[in-house]
Amino acid sequence: MRFIQGQLDGEGLSIGNELFRCIGLRKLHLEVARLGNGLQILHSVWFPDPHYDLPIFGADIVAGPAGISAAIVDLSPTSDALPEQLIQRLEARPWPAFRQGRELPAWGSAIFSNKVCFIRPDGADEEAAFQELVSHYLQVMATSVIEATPEPSTALTTVRRYEGQLNYCLQQKRNDKTRRVLEKAFDSAWADRYIDMLLFDNPPEL
Repeated sequence: MRFIQGQLDGEGLSIGNELFRCIGLRKLHLEVARLGNGLQILHSVWFPDPHYDLPIFGADIVAGPAGISAAIVDLSPTSDALPEQLIQRLEARPWPAFRQGRELPAWGSAIFSNKVCFIRPDGADEEAAFQELVSHYLQVMATSVIEATPEPSTALTTVRRYEGQLNYCLQQKRNDKTRRVLEKAFDSAWADRYIDMLLFDNPPEL
């Protein structure tokens, strides 16, 4: 799965994946995809180990010849809400005044936090501002990972975070756009395996 090639509407589709893990994070996934000389996609998700009180970091950028059409970043809670200290760290940096906000799909509204940023960058200045915002979210996430301590598998908070991550993966799998592209470039069974086993695999049982 590290490097995959296919065809979509007569153009070559290439997908590259990098996977990492560390204490506190069960999977760090970076995916880059390119369709011909046009569409480019960057997708990254950091899935926490449910034993740690950590959110899910997610970022996506979709770009074409005309520029970036969609950019999103979030630290999504796996329990009822983001930890208060994490919220304070996110709010320590002023929110950029982006001019073109985008509406979340219904499945996204069920899992993203109220700190999600989903935009169509309007010019190079907003592209740079979004990049800085992603860097800030990553720094907040990295600091939280370093400071986090594990809780037992039997702890109610651990179980809730596990269930929250299951729901996050379930909602992400309802993104029909991703599935349709993969089905068209490969086939339905392959698309299901790729989504279920790589993009949004469920956390191991506690």
